[in-house]
Amino acid sequence: MGNNNRSNGLIKWMVVLIDIIVLNVILVQFVHRSPLMSTWMADRIEVFFLVCNLALLASEYRFGTIIHKRMVSAGDVLRRVTEMIVCQTGLSYLLLKVVDLKAPVGWLLLTIAVTFFLTLVVLRLIERLAVKRYRLMGRNTRTMTFVGSDPELQNIYKRLVANPTTGYRLLGYYGEPQNWQFEWLNSLDYFVDNLDHPEKLTFGDEMYVCISRRERDKVRRIANFCDQHMIMFYYVPVSIETMGVRLKRELIDDIEVFSRYQNPLLNPTNKFLKRAFDIVVAILAILVMLPLLPIIAVAIRIQSPGPIFFKQLRTGLDGKFFEMYKFRSMHVNDDADRVQATRDDPRKFPFGNFMRKSNIDELPQFWNVLKGEMSVVGPRPHMLAHTDMYSQLIDKFMVRHFVKPGVTGWAQVTGFRGETHELWQMEGRVKRDIWYMENWSIWLDIRIIWLTFKTFFVHDKNAF
Repeated sequence: MGNNNRSNGLIKWMVVLIDIIVLNVILVQFVHRSPLMSTWMADRIEVFFLVCNLALLASEYRFGTIIHKRMVSAGDVLRRVTEMIVCQTGLSYLLLKVVDLKAPVGWLLLTIAVTFFLTLVVLRLIERLAVKRYRLMGRNTRTMTFVGSDPELQNIYKRLVANPTTGYRLLGYYGEPQNWQFEWLNSLDYFVDNLDHPEKLTFGDEMYVCISRRERDKVRRIANFCDQHMIMFYYVPVSIETMGVRLKRELIDDIEVFSRYQNPLLNPTNKFLKRAFDIVVAILAILVMLPLLPIIAVAIRIQSPGPIFFKQLRTGLDGKFFEMYKFRSMHVNDDADRVQATRDDPRKFPFGNFMRKSNIDELPQFWNVLKGEMSVVGPRPHMLAHTDMYSQLIDKFMVRHFVKPGVTGWAQVTGFRGETHELWQMEGRVKRDIWYMENWSIWLDIRIIWLTFKTFFVHDKNAF
């Protein structure tokens, strides 16, 4: 465990050092190229450099890099960089005013901040890829042992170990022999009986225990064993004891209780923030779309007679209907309101097929966003016939209508876009839509938008 912690610490400090170097390179370039600093004397420049570096160190301490962490998303990294830059810029401004620097520094610091931010975003991408590559080579790994025979351990394996870029390596499991893809070490009784003889056991940096709560004595013994041997202990409830309800742990004095997660978008502040974000993104998207509109319109009319826009009733917030807009990508047909598009759908024309694969056909929905009928990110709205059908087949299907539908969504960027010809596909989509509702943040929206934007250049295999 010690080597693992040291290598993680080394990665973190290397990133901090690179940040400091990058900031100073940017500052040097501004000294030589910015007209705002052309008349500054040497002592003023020295103070400026010192203040900016001190502010960066303080910001690194509070909002330092997290790329060394094993379960971290690109959205988390972007949020961390943004927080650090905002903190560094604000501290620099306040400190410069404290030392009575008379030169106006507001616009200068803002320009430096934008340059620093864009540079760090690219660097974090490169650094994150480098860390993943480093772990693929078998370095900076963290070993783990499973205790138990419950299927929940397979979910842990898929999340932590199956992706080699996380750096986790499973040594095996103690429990009843199962037909699993990882090694069986011995029985649970053998493991518990030999806790006083650790030389007979195999264990790593972390231990995940998934046995019934009724065997609390065993759980307590294993937890104490982990404490004594500096092993991180994690208890995983067995599948039969999970309630299928998302709960949040809270403390009433020293009593542990669990409550339902609330939808973050029920909070008025979050609702206002999301709406403001939607308006800004929608306006920008429409401005980008306007120059393309004549080209798209001509291409549609040449290949398929009929209207430029396709309008259809969809199910929206609180189950209410609204008219959703798209660029028409199919020939006019009588099945549009009841039959999903398929991979080789004869109703599609060539340019329409291209628009669907690149998401261009969805651009008019930003008008729905401005009207308040949709959000940029949210559960995708379904045609009325599918809402009627799936609400009868899938438990909690209608829960996804507690928030506004989106132009794009978490389900669409995680492999559940396109035709749902089997029930499990729609169940997976609903599960992801509800997860999005319960875990919403503005940073999650930004991440989903980025993943959607990439499909303009790397087409989704499920887009047709």
